[in-house]
Amino acid sequence: MKIGLLLSGSGVYDGSEIQESVLAMLAIQEAGHEYVPISLNQAQHHVINHLTGEEMDENRNMLIEAARIARGDIKEINTISPADIDAVVIPGGFGAAKNFTKWAFDGPQGAILPEVKLFLVNMVNVGKPICALCVSPVVLAKAFEDSRD
Repeated sequence: MKIGLLLSGSGVYDGSEIQESVLAMLAIQEAGHEYVPISLNQAQHHVINHLTGEEMDENRNMLIEAARIARGDIKEINTISPADIDAVVIPGGFGAAKNFTKWAFDGPQGAILPEVKLFLVNMVNVGKPICALCVSPVVLAKAFEDSRD
């Protein structure tokens, strides 16, 4: 079984929570499955200094930062279809709420990136399970907020 791992960068304050990401990868492997790291080739909302918690004056790319966790073996979200994987895990970390959506800044009115919404809706439409950790259920709520079924 191939399980996608949707990463929003690298680091709890501005990307994917590293421990949740790595432990999810380990659990997938220990269960005898393959993980497939996935991210977006787009800028993070901002970069946080993880020592001080202060915003830094620099830009980072989600795909490049997530590749740190994935050891470079990562796929762009627009190259993956539900047929390529059997499930997806979305680790937490504030990057899920800041980079995939604007929920962290705009609350329930915050938008979701169209690529993320399309990916998640397509997964559900073909009956593939999604596991959302920590703050990442917000991403699912944004993806399906207009759903009726």
